[in-house]
Amino acid sequence: MHHPAPDTVFRPPTRPAWLRAALVALALAPPSAWAEDQAPAAAAQPAQHAAPQGIETHIGLIYRPQPAPSSYDAEAAPEDEGLAGAKMGIADNNTTGRFTKQSYVLDEVALTDDKPDAVAAAKTLIGNGVRYLVLALPADSVLAVADAIKDTGAVILNAGAADDRLRGADCRANVFHILPSRAMLTDALAQYLTVMRWRKLFLIVGPTEADKAYADAMRNSARKFALKITAEKPWTFGPLAKARGDTPTRAEAMVFTRGLDYDMAVVADEEGDWGDYVPYRTVDPRPVGGTQALTPTTWSPVLETWGAAQAQNRFRRLASRLMRPLDYQAWAAVRTVGEAVTAKKTNDPAVIAPYLVDPAFTLPAYKGVPLSFRPWDHQLRQAIIVVQPKALVSVAPEQGFLHQRTPLDTLGVDLPETTCKFK
Repeated sequence: MHHPAPDTVFRPPTRPAWLRAALVALALAPPSAWAEDQAPAAAAQPAQHAAPQGIETHIGLIYRPQPAPSSYDAEAAPEDEGLAGAKMGIADNNTTGRFTKQSYVLDEVALTDDKPDAVAAAKTLIGNGVRYLVLALPADSVLAVADAIKDTGAVILNAGAADDRLRGADCRANVFHILPSRAMLTDALAQYLTVMRWRKLFLIVGPTEADKAYADAMRNSARKFALKITAEKPWTFGPLAKARGDTPTRAEAMVFTRGLDYDMAVVADEEGDWGDYVPYRTVDPRPVGGTQALTPTTWSPVLETWGAAQAQNRFRRLASRLMRPLDYQAWAAVRTVGEAVTAKKTNDPAVIAPYLVDPAFTLPAYKGVPLSFRPWDHQLRQAIIVVQPKALVSVAPEQGFLHQRTPLDTLGVDLPETTCKFK
């Protein structure tokens, strides 16, 4: 085989004159001529090779800002309670959306004394093309909005009303419940009391309708888990947890528990007016739980497992404060939409709504297990943490409470017990 000498330089063959002329002519031709020549080939390309279009999903939030406290209150709800959680949910959705060509926008409406109408706010958002509404509102407002927009196809995510009737006689097909019902909360407490064998309860009921509803749920949970309410009294001493200084009323309240046989006092004080007064002031040394002291809840700053510490830190950077339960619930509502849209690659509520109750849908939400919706009442199944102000005490469902579908269904109203008939 012949090898060229080392100093031989290889040169490509010279193009013939006719080819050089053709290349010059093509280079000098007007762009339109080349484009016209290529148009049929471009049109013939399959549609699936076109660049995918991005999806932008608007999520509405309707909430009522908390009024500033009349005096110093270390536990006062911040004005942006719920709103800050929704904003973190949008940020998390957009983090994932960068990889899936999806974007999310929060359209928030704050109800005020000048504009108090939740239905009007909802209709305005729907008119602007919003099809997912997160409501941090009381039960009556949730029902009013649900009925007013039921023909629009929009999906409502209830982040603020724990009322059991919204999952029962007053359930609506277009409403999905993110926060636990009162029944789920009191079942979580009852499971813990069962494990501890604290079976005798003293139920103290506040004066508001919400207090009475919580007490009803606690009575049902006691029956469900074979606990006994050995004493029950209404609270008649006013908002002593917010009082300043000592009063004769305090002295009367100190003997409120005298002569009773019970293992734990359960307080029903959803307004937080007096429940924090009861611990350490009972005549006999007894633990206190319910809406204050040992509390079943969706979220607390003391939760740090299952990645919750990272969520707590991200929220603190975003809002410059600690995450509260309503923040978590609004976050979970926004993330529910994001998870479903990502999975189905569409933001059409006609596709998303049935998918939410499909067993394939799950929501990772820092609870140790994936969360899912119950088809019979649209309640989000979830673990409930049982906490005291400075520590996580337990997590329900407790070990040993079994169910044929999932232990999460030992909390709240199960399918055989439901009174929900969707309207």
